Amino acid sequence: DVVRLCSKHSWANNLAVLECLQDVREPDNEISSDCNHLLWNYKLNLTTDPKFESVAREVCKSTIAEIKECADEPVGKGFLVSCLVDHRGNITEYQCHQYITKMTAIIFSDYRLICGFMDDCKADINLLKCGSIRPGEKDAHSQGEVVACLEKGLVKEAEETDPRIQVSDECKKAILRVAELSSDDFHLDRHLYFACRDDRERFCENTQAGEGRVYKCLFNHKFEESMSEKCRDALTTRQKLIAQDYKVSYSLAKSCKSDLKKYRCNVENLPRSREARLSYLLMCLESAVHRGRQVSSECQGEMLDYRRMLMEDFSLSPEIILSCRGEIEHHCSGLHRKGRTLHCLMKVVRGEKGNVGPNCQQALQTLIQETDPGADYRIDRALNEACESVIQTACKHIRSGDPMILSCLMEHLYTEKMVEDCEHRLLELQYFISRDWKLDTVLYRKCQGDASRLCHTHGWNETSELMPPGAVFSCLYRHAYRTEEQGRRLSRECRAEVQRILHQRAMDVKLDPVLQDKCMIDLGKWCSEKTETGQELECLQDHLDDLVSDCRDIVGNLTELESEVSV
Repeated sequence: DVVRLCSKHSWANNLAVLECLQDVREPDNEISSDCNHLLWNYKLNLTTDPKFESVAREVCKSTIAEIKECADEPVGKGFLVSCLVDHRGNITEYQCHQYITKMTAIIFSDYRLICGFMDDCKADINLLKCGSIRPGEKDAHSQGEVVACLEKGLVKEAEETDPRIQVSDECKKAILRVAELSSDDFHLDRHLYFACRDDRERFCENTQAGEGRVYKCLFNHKFEESMSEKCRDALTTRQKLIAQDYKVSYSLAKSCKSDLKKYRCNVENLPRSREARLSYLLMCLESAVHRGRQVSSECQGEMLDYRRMLMEDFSLSPEIILSCRGEIEHHCSGLHRKGRTLHCLMKVVRGEKGNVGPNCQQALQTLIQETDPGADYRIDRALNEACESVIQTACKHIRSGDPMILSCLMEHLYTEKMVEDCEHRLLELQYFISRDWKLDTVLYRKCQGDASRLCHTHGWNETSELMPPGAVFSCLYRHAYRTEEQGRRLSRECRAEVQRILHQRAMDVKLDPVLQDKCMIDLGKWCSEKTETGQELECLQDHLDDLVSDCRDIVGNLTELESEVSV
């Protein structure tokens, strides 16, 4: 096997031969079972061999002294090397780092060599039937499959209301730990490495391995037509693990480490708690950004990537799968790619086809807050692609990624510069933004002082029963047209924002939740037939005297504000 598969210059070095043999995975090039068996025993002996431990103790002397846990490990059990692999992020000694990197590649090729993994997950491997993936129990390659099978079990559990099989807490911890340890180098995620080998050549040939760069590159190409299904599948599982624990993304954990500490977003030593979830981290850091605090540009760049990722693939949010399963099957199946499913669900919520349950609507609203596309339209890939031509012509004076681009698109809603696809995507997104004032970044920035003074609002990612997100705008709007004598009024810049939004909402009744709610009957009665989109409000104004009193009040107030804007 060695002569057939490994280059001649590696023959003299056992470790080089070992690395060569464990990266072979062509069906016609399989290693003979005797050779496989020998490899497995050799690796097991390697990690438990006192000789290797003594090399580790020699090369890593000062490191072991620093890391107390490793210094306490018993000799000859293989625990010392595993412990150093666990802590390899903190190793500063060059030689020690080189040695441990070599050992890492060997240990990760087989889960039974990862310290404690087998003990923590033995029962789960049997429960999820992960052990019987390949009959050859000693086959080195099937090991990556076992870990992948456990990972799949873990993410599936989060997507079921009443999971049939539950992974034990110890094993969950171990799975996420292994995923975290393999987050910098994609060779260490054995299942993904083999599943995406050709795709890596195709899409990421020039991407240097290390620091999670290859994962990142593959994530960016996940929805390309030529991406293989098995690789796409492995990437999605990895992304779902990141959604459960952000540390599984090397670049995100590294870039945002100090910001997370600064804004107290992560609680140490609470594995798998809600604080580890990607959504919690995004909300906590976005809240800091919205309050005008400084978040490093590297961290903001990472956040942008992951917000786009969540918006692009609904299956990464277990809440959407749990709450919208029926709606997706009924209205939106087969649209999986590039954020189309989400937009299809948003369309259903807008009432354009069928109905959506309240849980699904809530899950969508939460996802829109986590991803916060109101702050940067590029996060919403479906919208970005549909509106590109309009942005190039109508909004080219605005810097790319500026929150005012959405406002500019709204201003051009029913003009000749607008294209139909863009109009649909824009209204689908605005429907949600109009139901939570915080999601309009500019409004929030200019009015947060007024809102806490007049409407008693809380922080960006806190909600209050007394003042639900939808009610805040109504409250601001009530204070917008108070006279001097009536007392507390809005600041000038907030008032300008409220007027901008009212002006934009007047184009589509569905963007004004209060109006839609109170004037539903009148809209059906007076304005259903002869009215084009965007003219419903005018129609209601024409029938002002015929409207029911609640609706008349709202239309009257809006008319008053409109006349102020045009003066």
